Amino acid sequence: MIVRRIMLNFAAKLKKDFIPMQENTRYLRFAWSIVVLMASLLGLQAQTSQPKCTPTATFTYTALDSEGHPEVKTEELESFSGSAPVQAQFKANPSGLDDEDGAPLYSARYEWKIYDQTSPSVVMVHRFEEDLEYTFDRSGSYVVEVTATFVHDSDTVFYPEEGEDGTRFMVTIQESVLEMPNAFSPNNDGTNDVYRAKPTHQSIVSFRATIFNRWGQRLYSWDDVNGSWDGKVHGKVVPDGVYFVNVVAKGADGHEYRIRKDVNVLTRLGQNEGESTTGTGGEE
Repeated sequence: MIVRRIMLNFAAKLKKDFIPMQENTRYLRFAWSIVVLMASLLGLQAQTSQPKCTPTATFTYTALDSEGHPEVKTEELESFSGSAPVQAQFKANPSGLDDEDGAPLYSARYEWKIYDQTSPSVVMVHRFEEDLEYTFDRSGSYVVEVTATFVHDSDTVFYPEEGEDGTRFMVTIQESVLEMPNAFSPNNDGTNDVYRAKPTHQSIVSFRATIFNRWGQRLYSWDDVNGSWDGKVHGKVVPDGVYFVNVVAKGADGHEYRIRKDVNVLTRLGQNEGESTTGTGGEE
């Protein structure tokens, strides 16, 4: 459009300033050659602004802060290594698809692939949308890559270009770990006040824990590996003594956990000098 307007304006000026045309043939031929050259240069400049992609990846996952409390984080990264599950959003971020007036010029076709780093020929996920959302819930090392094809008339542009490497995202999901403590002290002293999985846990994709008293009565249950029991039943802390926990869980590596063990409730712990607790960080 810009080239056309320049040419029309220049031609109108020639017609106005150099009439009759018969007397200015040599000049008009020279001027027209200038117009053609300008059009070629501007056309070349327009063609150099070709479509391209700038892929990005955003990961949302749960991590434990310095005090062992769960914290949801969202980060834009080129690679991720951590515990499952992790939600990932991949974007192709295309540009240069429209003309100078904002009208669509190129059609686009996208292709996303996710495969195990050890077996590139085995594609786990194969999608054809501009953006890709995927939850990694299995242990392993994965590669995520995107290719794109942009077409306008006889012009075809590829991402990545032939002979070049496109953006690849690396995702590593750790193997599972799960341990439960054998005691805690719900006395509001700021130390081991709740019963929960040890903070070393990772890549647990399903979880359910249930607390029983010595008579087998169910007192409390939770289904989030980052959840906990505050030692209360009906709003009151249970008496000191031995209780029991039953945990059924599954790791991202397929490992199944069935943990049954004693849980010692010690509200008076620490009141006498020399007493200590294994708490959420102690030995099983």
